Amino acid sequence: MQQPRGRGAGKLWGVGLGPGDPELVTVKAARIIADADVIAYHCARHGNSIARSVAEPYLRSGQVEERLMYPLTVETTDHPGGYAGAMADFYRDSAELLAEHLAAGRDVVLLAEGDPLFFSSYMHMHKRLAGRFDAEIIPGVTSISGASAALGIPLVEGEETLTVLPGTAEPGELVAHLRTGEALAVMKLGRTFGKVRQALAEAGRLEEAWYVERASTSRQQIAKVVDVDPASVPYFSLIVVPGRRNNPLAATPAGADDESGIGTPGEVVVVGLGPGPAAQTTPQVSAELAAATDLVGYTTYLKRITPRTGQRVHATDNRVETQRAEFALDLASKGSRVAVVSSGDPGVFAMAAAVTEVASEPAWQHVPVRVVPGVSAAQAVAAAAGAPLGHDFAIISLSDLLKPWSVIEQRIRAAVDADLVFAVYNPASRTRTEQIRRFQELLNALVPADRVLIQGRDVGGDGQRLQLLTVADFDPATVDMRTLLIVGSSQTRIVRRPAGDLAFTPRHYPQS
Repeated sequence: MQQPRGRGAGKLWGVGLGPGDPELVTVKAARIIADADVIAYHCARHGNSIARSVAEPYLRSGQVEERLMYPLTVETTDHPGGYAGAMADFYRDSAELLAEHLAAGRDVVLLAEGDPLFFSSYMHMHKRLAGRFDAEIIPGVTSISGASAALGIPLVEGEETLTVLPGTAEPGELVAHLRTGEALAVMKLGRTFGKVRQALAEAGRLEEAWYVERASTSRQQIAKVVDVDPASVPYFSLIVVPGRRNNPLAATPAGADDESGIGTPGEVVVVGLGPGPAAQTTPQVSAELAAATDLVGYTTYLKRITPRTGQRVHATDNRVETQRAEFALDLASKGSRVAVVSSGDPGVFAMAAAVTEVASEPAWQHVPVRVVPGVSAAQAVAAAAGAPLGHDFAIISLSDLLKPWSVIEQRIRAAVDADLVFAVYNPASRTRTEQIRRFQELLNALVPADRVLIQGRDVGGDGQRLQLLTVADFDPATVDMRTLLIVGSSQTRIVRRPAGDLAFTPRHYPQS
């Protein structure tokens, strides 16, 4: 039965106590703790509570104390609902215990280490009780703030971002976030410390990581993560990786503070922004862009990026790929960390080929080069249509600027003869329209009129236009440089459905 809010009912207070030092309890929190009728706190089976020990200077005699004792922490359970079921029952019963006090008109303070809504058990009580009784939250200093203060290292500066992770996350998820994040904090350690340290190593961030135990207390310890014994790590500890601008354990980005860059190792990283929407730029690419001292690329692609303060931007025309590659390698040879920017995937008709080709020359073989993949236009259009690339496929460019039309025609014929789905890049431009007409004539001669043809323009962008057609319906006059075509195989199908049309190529193929 729900207790209505109003006169006679007590008030629930979620009180944040900070990271451990009683002097970091806020003035308001201390006052509310002293005034409360009931003091509640979570604890393990041993009955001790860190939260209570922090709040002890502010308690007074005569207050009712309620220990909300967890039924288990890391143990196994025979509860029919498993761990989740046992904890759900515990939170339900704990909430009802506090509800009895509130319904009787008693104010209840539920103590929480750190902040009540930041990885805290208080939130489970709040969700169950806030709709029935008045509830107010007093924020507290988080353990991350406490650890950062203990280190004395700025956690984030300028446009750096902070990623907070639980050590209980899956290893693959940890590695992905650790690799792409800027400043990082990992909580819930203890038995997860070994797994987190391994993830840091796989992500290449282990040497940058700090360990802080029981921040702000008399038992505080600080160490490099590489020096910590996993068997000694308690739950109330965390790992902090400050942003690279201020972290003394992090290697200074090449050329970041040296205009000449002489004597500092640089590198070129070729990245793909994806087909257009910011959501399709991968976190790894975003991290590389943020870490670069210099951005090099075609003007149109660089307009999709907001450079951070101090980053140098070098925009060029789209037809000078070799010169652009040489320029980027020269910058890197002088110590800069250069991101060469492509649309889509940099390895598909884009800058990765130009950079690696130039980097193979003797003058540039000492410069490190990496390629970071992106979502290609073919992938984006295929995903928008369904799964037309579900079987073997080819990718062909209609541009004859770097190869003769005879080679293009030969490859189209070969793809059709092999019954491959094939994606068509660079189908037309303002000045290059003859090729798309030749392409239509070739298709009409090689495949049936009902062969599937998918036409996608600016897929994922504001001007998206996706058409699921047949070769007979295809109008080359509607094609421009922002268009990509996918020509199906004999097995590709279009299904017209009320819930949305789909195109797909089955993964199986008929026996010959």
